[in-house]
Amino acid sequence: MLEKLGPLKLKLEIERWPLTTPFRIAGHVWEFCEVLVVDLESEGYRGRGEAAGVYYRNDEPLSMRTALELLRRKIEAGVSRDILQTLLPPGGARNALDCALWDLEAKRTGRPAWQIAELDRPGPLLTAMTCGADDPAAMAANALSYSHARAIKLKLTGEATDADRVRAVRAARPDVWLAVDANQSFSRRSLEQLMPILADANVALIEQPFFVGQEGLLDGFNSPIPVAADESVQELSDIAPLVGRFSVVNIKLDKCGGLTEGLAMIRTARACGLDTMVGCMVGTSLALAPAFLLGQLCKIVDLDTPMFLAKDRDPPAQYVDGCISCPQSIWG
Repeated sequence: MLEKLGPLKLKLEIERWPLTTPFRIAGHVWEFCEVLVVDLESEGYRGRGEAAGVYYRNDEPLSMRTALELLRRKIEAGVSRDILQTLLPPGGARNALDCALWDLEAKRTGRPAWQIAELDRPGPLLTAMTCGADDPAAMAANALSYSHARAIKLKLTGEATDADRVRAVRAARPDVWLAVDANQSFSRRSLEQLMPILADANVALIEQPFFVGQEGLLDGFNSPIPVAADESVQELSDIAPLVGRFSVVNIKLDKCGGLTEGLAMIRTARACGLDTMVGCMVGTSLALAPAFLLGQLCKIVDLDTPMFLAKDRDPPAQYVDGCISCPQSIWG
């Protein structure tokens, strides 16, 4: 049983952060990101956590704040990270509170979060840079604008132009590790038709090709390219049914409800013979810092969303030579 932190003073704030340009994926466009920031204070120490929620589950900052307000008295009386797992379901509200508890514990004890989690000292991680869905020439220009990127992920939409998008980006950036993310927009037929183009472009990963609930479409599908589950895996209990269909599990703290469950998911995925990937929803560097810690254990890292913001927090995550670093001064 982890030590209960308390009594606590809880502050909840919804913030809106504009993007530099609209960001499009299959079925959704963002012009700004809205996040919930949880601030916990105890004995003069403050811990913070940020979450955007899970948009396709109607898990949004306003509903997240409401859920935490209903638990305010219990939270302020004192709570631990393991007790939190029983108070809230996986999702943005639990993520923001869980990460705030990690941050508060680090500051109260003087031990950084990576030591509390029994990890090695974190180092820079090669991260994918994302090109939102657009016309092929625009996506190629976007890929070129990531001049220091060594890994790029393309958002695809299931449209016929996907093939031209892949070809255009690969022609523009023959040097990078390349992945595609369908966000549930493919059919079995469209994936089969696109597969030769993906293979010819040396695509290294296909993320979430089919709708949640249609994972059986991968049965008997011998993909020459590893397939990652994103929307199909929300939390710890979702991992076991993926075996035999997916090769990679994309863990996002907003989905699973925080760093505490994210670490447990990595252990379970490895036990099931699955590779792990860390991703994120659109958010600031405060949201990315705990995901960066999780990324120290992952094979694939996709933590680039602060690059889409018109302005980030101070201090921000650092992007150098295609890698992300998160100083402890941001979080933890």
